[in-house]
Amino acid sequence: MKNIPFKGIIAYPITPFDQDEKIDIPLFKKLVEKLIVSGSHGIAPLGSTGVMPYLSDEEKEAITEASIQQTNGRIPTLVGVSNLTTEKTIHHARFAEKAGADAVMIIPMSYWKLTDDEIVAHYDAVAGKISIPIMAYNNPATSGVDMSPALLKRLLEIPNVTMIKESTGDIQRMHYLKKELGDGVAFYNGSNPLALSAFTAGARGWCTAAPNLIPELNISLYHAIEEGNLEKAKDIFYRQFDLLKFIVNKGLPRAVKAGLNILGEEGGSLRSPLKPLTEKETEELKNIIKTLVN
Repeated sequence: MKNIPFKGIIAYPITPFDQDEKIDIPLFKKLVEKLIVSGSHGIAPLGSTGVMPYLSDEEKEAITEASIQQTNGRIPTLVGVSNLTTEKTIHHARFAEKAGADAVMIIPMSYWKLTDDEIVAHYDAVAGKISIPIMAYNNPATSGVDMSPALLKRLLEIPNVTMIKESTGDIQRMHYLKKELGDGVAFYNGSNPLALSAFTAGARGWCTAAPNLIPELNISLYHAIEEGNLEKAKDIFYRQFDLLKFIVNKGLPRAVKAGLNILGEEGGSLRSPLKPLTEKETEELKNIIKTLVN
């Protein structure tokens, strides 16, 4: 596939903060390194897990540079560059390209409901200003915009838009993309509980925060799919299902930070208004993790 640098497990690092709610770049680099050495096939900073909307422009740029410095070409980097305005999205996309990102990911953020034509024009404008590939990200739960399969098909007509990330939790969307666009489309799953179904529907990769906590299980699932061993894949997937469901339901930044602490690793602090998991939630997560690491 042309201009598609990602396959397999694409990990989302969290953006850690210090006690004063300032981003902790040294800790961020440490967390990225953990994702690399544990076998992730790519990283995707500045997504939902990285609380991208809570960061200033300068902080986004610092995270982008830190990601690319730390990966140092060992695995590809997919940088989130979304913004409410096309102008700002272009700014961040150009910065990411100049910094050395392999691709950028764009979700159409909206206060007013956008029309399909407005969304297509938004992506087209950004694509015209950069030469690296774009992943179109559909996640109505966080963006408030649900891009239909027909709209995603239109976006793929833009030369730079070569990848789609589907996070609606609707497996039929993936089957539609595969049926309508065939093997020429590179789509990625962003819904953790659908990981197994998405791979069997033809997803090229899985964008997930789970490798922060259980990288071996995530990567083993992908390898089982590659081997064509569906029974093995089912067993591996069902083992991790409770954790995947938990981290989504409780909020990825909160849950991953708590999980890192449970594993004896530093996860940093959160930025307000986000607050840590409650004691009850933390205990629930501890019990889930205990069954997976023993």
